[in-house]
Amino acid sequence: MTVTPTGPPAARLAGFGVSFAVVLAAVIEWVLAADLRPTAWDMTLHRAGMDHRTAGLTAVAVAFSATSEYLAYAAAAVGTLLALRPRPWWFGAVAGVLVLAFAQGVRVALAAAIGRSRPPEADWEMHAAGFALPSGHTATATLAAGLLCLGLARWLRSAWRFAAMAVLVLWAVGGGVGRVYLGVHWPTDILGGWLLGALLTVLAAGLFARVRTPRSQRGE
Repeated sequence: MTVTPTGPPAARLAGFGVSFAVVLAAVIEWVLAADLRPTAWDMTLHRAGMDHRTAGLTAVAVAFSATSEYLAYAAAAVGTLLALRPRPWWFGAVAGVLVLAFAQGVRVALAAAIGRSRPPEADWEMHAAGFALPSGHTATATLAAGLLCLGLARWLRSAWRFAAMAVLVLWAVGGGVGRVYLGVHWPTDILGGWLLGALLTVLAAGLFARVRTPRSQRGE
């Protein structure tokens, strides 16, 4: 039995995009209003992570961070090549890599414009570099998971689709929580990373819908 490819309606995508953008702007404004210092929420969760560190949990958190950095491009390539079918597989794979690279550039520029520092280095369980908000590992993992979800959503049946997306969501969420646990980000940095990754996923979904459809069929 053939699975019919599907995609989200444009109006729904626009609504999600606006929502993520507004909440991301609110988080950034919240941090700016605090003069880039950690909020009370940041400090509470930061201390909780430090108070509950164990060798096993630290190893798991480091593994999540590593996968968000090294597997993200593979996930983005596979997800995009599926999302852009019937375009050639190589076209989709290259597009996925380019989307993720562009997103990382956006994230670096946004973080530099905000200029928020990380938690004290004495609290770190692993090396980190650059400004803190939004979290680069978190945004990258969220976008990579989102791109793979876009591809799988077009081709998998409902039960398999739900299971695959649940695993990908846990990957992105776990990676963000792990960065707080490792002491290299404030929780608001992670929230910003999730929102930025989600926003870029929505924008990519809208772009893919146009790229996937030949121009002659779009009436252009």
